[in-house]
Amino acid sequence: MARVKRKKPYNPAKLHDRRSRDLPRNADVAAVEVDDPLGLDPGDKIVTLRSLRNDPLARLHSRRQIDEAQYQGGRSFQNDWEKAERGPQAVDPSKEHVDGGQFREPITEGQRKAVLRLNRIERELGADGSALVHEVLILGMTMEQISGRRGLRGQRWLDYFAKRLRECLDRLALAYGFATEKQAKQA
Repeated sequence: MARVKRKKPYNPAKLHDRRSRDLPRNADVAAVEVDDPLGLDPGDKIVTLRSLRNDPLARLHSRRQIDEAQYQGGRSFQNDWEKAERGPQAVDPSKEHVDGGQFREPITEGQRKAVLRLNRIERELGADGSALVHEVLILGMTMEQISGRRGLRGQRWLDYFAKRLRECLDRLALAYGFATEKQAKQA
């Protein structure tokens, strides 16, 4: 006579594996550890995949070319830029006038503070540093695209722009409070 197979008792501590195993053929991703939204205890972490395709800052961070403070400073700059950009916009005279159009949105306090921070950072970085940070963090350009746009070809220029970007990210980390002067001098 065949033996009856017993089911194992339900164990709530054993979690379901929620990891995706299928990726597009040309996917450019990196593993990153984040807070578990379905975790039972606060502080639970899971490993997820982050797309690197249109995010040069995440690509630099995942390849350990920049540290956590530089990464957070760059993300804060992007956040301030998005807040400041959402403000009132110019009237387009080429569009037909329509009754009942939308009222202009007033500038919020958060937008005003973001613009003030961006202005202070632009003064700290200078014209060249501001342009470089804008091209990488806002426009999503690579070092090859930046050097090609300026007509400067070669590995030395790529290395120069990469080093200059890291210096600018150090200044952003200082400006947003993710690093101190002592940490920036050691790096």
